[in-house]
Amino acid sequence: MGLFAKRTLVDPRVALPGRAEPILGPCRHAVFGIDVHDVPEGSEVAYFALGCFWGEEKMFWNTPGVTNTAVGYQGGVTLHPTYEEVCSGRTNHAETVRVCFDPARVTYEALVRQFFEAHDPTQGMRQGNDIGTQYRSVLFPTSDAQAATASAVFAEARERYRAAGYGDLTTEIRPVGADVFYWAEAYHQQYLVKNPTRVCAVHATGVRCQ
Repeated sequence: MGLFAKRTLVDPRVALPGRAEPILGPCRHAVFGIDVHDVPEGSEVAYFALGCFWGEEKMFWNTPGVTNTAVGYQGGVTLHPTYEEVCSGRTNHAETVRVCFDPARVTYEALVRQFFEAHDPTQGMRQGNDIGTQYRSVLFPTSDAQAATASAVFAEARERYRAAGYGDLTTEIRPVGADVFYWAEAYHQQYLVKNPTRVCAVHATGVRCQ
């Protein structure tokens, strides 16, 4: 029953309440050397949920044109949740990467295509052995332009995955501005730099969306 519950979003009326204060204070990025909250001049912001955020953040900070990254929780109802609360399945949040990017060097479209290639967007409430609502596939557009791009790439990716023998995409595209991004704890930020012996499973399928 517990495993089943973690695969199902909870009724918001019984979700955990959370707290009024943020979990994360000032926090220096272990790769970019700036505060993880900062949006560098000329950069835009995008949000991606595609499984465990440790490895996904590393992928994005290694992407040319990305200027800052951070991990957190988005798409749920609990205020400023902790990692343990998100993992309980009672917040409805997904593990999410906040990506700042220079649109002159990398487009939002390119990042969305990378998103669809970097995980299996047909698995629902899981990525491989990572099972739970926090591992679902979600795009959180921040503007009407991002939403239109996300929908267009989604339609193309759906055909690519169908042609490769996969099922329908379970990726959700949320309404613009519908969800607050809550910063994760400091120890989760750039986790794989701080813990170099740890690895994250790769859930890419090999389906190309470029």
